[in-house]
Amino acid sequence: MYDVEQIRKDFPVLGVEINGKPNTFLDSGASAQKPQAVIDRIVQAYSREYSNVHRGSYQLSEEMTSDYERARGTVARFLNAKSAKEIVFTRNATEAINLVASTWGRKFLTRIDEVLISEAEHHANLVPWQVLRDEIGFELKIFKINDDGSFNWDEYCKNLSGKTKLVAVTGMSNVLGTVFPLKKMIQSAHEVGAKVLVDGCQYVVHQKTDVQECDCDFLAFSGHKTYGPTGIGVLYGKAELLDAMPPYQFGGDMVNVVTYQTTTFDVPPARFEAGTPAIVQAVGLGAALDYMMNLGMDDINAHENELVDYMHARLPEIQGLREVGTAPGKGGVFSFAIDGIHPQDLAFVLDKEGIAVRVGHHCAAPLVRRMGYESLARASFGLYTNHADIDRFIEALHKAQSFFS
Repeated sequence: MYDVEQIRKDFPVLGVEINGKPNTFLDSGASAQKPQAVIDRIVQAYSREYSNVHRGSYQLSEEMTSDYERARGTVARFLNAKSAKEIVFTRNATEAINLVASTWGRKFLTRIDEVLISEAEHHANLVPWQVLRDEIGFELKIFKINDDGSFNWDEYCKNLSGKTKLVAVTGMSNVLGTVFPLKKMIQSAHEVGAKVLVDGCQYVVHQKTDVQECDCDFLAFSGHKTYGPTGIGVLYGKAELLDAMPPYQFGGDMVNVVTYQTTTFDVPPARFEAGTPAIVQAVGLGAALDYMMNLGMDDINAHENELVDYMHARLPEIQGLREVGTAPGKGGVFSFAIDGIHPQDLAFVLDKEGIAVRVGHHCAAPLVRRMGYESLARASFGLYTNHADIDRFIEALHKAQSFFS
């Protein structure tokens, strides 16, 4: 049984009062809080195990190397990848997407090709393709979503063609909460010969993810959104694609033979992990994914879906509130505006009540403008969010309206 009150005890920061009020953390979509198991694992790694990896011929290095590679195996298990060799550690999802653009993209995209993305993309899955388009000359096509933020299948199919070389899409919108039908999208993309990259930052933390079942070619996510540390991210890539990609950066630990005249490079994933990696962060990420898998991804998803229903039952109590993104089956991300209150002013009042929300364009400025706004407030759930958080949030919105009336 999923016991959210017991789970909350695993997160020490949730017990910290904010402005004398209970910590109502509704910004997990930006960065999730960390359970004690992750904190303890990081402390242990630094205090009792730390050394550099792969190159040391002594016990600490060998043990740290085993822990680092064990974390890679945990990621592979979390995603159900065929092999841990398909898992590349990066700094975050942004770097993972840039890695694909800079290596696979530069090698395989030509000026006669097309890259297809959606209107719902984060800057991290828009800007790299714009920059590469300007360099190579391919066409960057953007398919429309519906006005309620839901996925538009006809628009997607209309933009797929024999020229489409890559589809790069979010699995779940960080602004709208819309969950894209990835398996069906990927199948259609593969039918026209396109590869598919999934920005899984919001998706993998809320949905059970199986890269073999959905058959994506690449998937990126960030550790800090999956209850792990900052400074660590993941690129999953099918082995045959990683094998065909040139290095992203150059230096130690990604080379095979080096002379003054020439260098040969190691096989993936080492080829893409130049220099000393984020060792302890990777170990912390492994602990975070273990924590999530022990709770059960299906149970996490069911809990959050129930919270979405509860939030939708309570939001109509706030007159003048407009939810932006109301797609059926959406995840626990609620972007909204309230008549007469600027989002930044609203966030200031909510903070005085101990409530954390995000405001602005959420690193998806074109999407926010497409939905008719320049700035929005956003409340987002984590596996530790409960009904009391939502109740305090609604009460604080009433107070904000009274304050600005």
